[in-house]
Amino acid sequence: IRQLHPPSRVSPIRLRCCIPSNKTIMVLQNDIDLLNPPAELEKRKHKLKRLVQSPNSFFMDVKCQGCFNITTVFSHSQTVVVCGNCQTVLCQPTGGKARLTEGCSFRKK
Repeated sequence: IRQLHPPSRVSPIRLRCCIPSNKTIMVLQNDIDLLNPPAELEKRKHKLKRLVQSPNSFFMDVKCQGCFNITTVFSHSQTVVVCGNCQTVLCQPTGGKARLTEGCSFRKK
């Protein structure tokens, strides 16, 4: 007897549950509720393949460590951002998200 379709291989997904012991549980792809997926699983998906499309980028307020001046910076900035007052470097571009300078504090907008 010949099979028409080979058996599909379902790869398990690691999820952290809300169990007090905070154990990692292996969950099969078929066992996930498609209408209410876990937030951790949605965050790993591509921005256009999520249940509700949302961007990965954001704007943030960065506080300079020298003069405590606040500057608005894009998270995926492609240029070096410097402080307006003291000209210190606040963040440097990488391939994706911008890397903040050590000592700079930030908050998402």
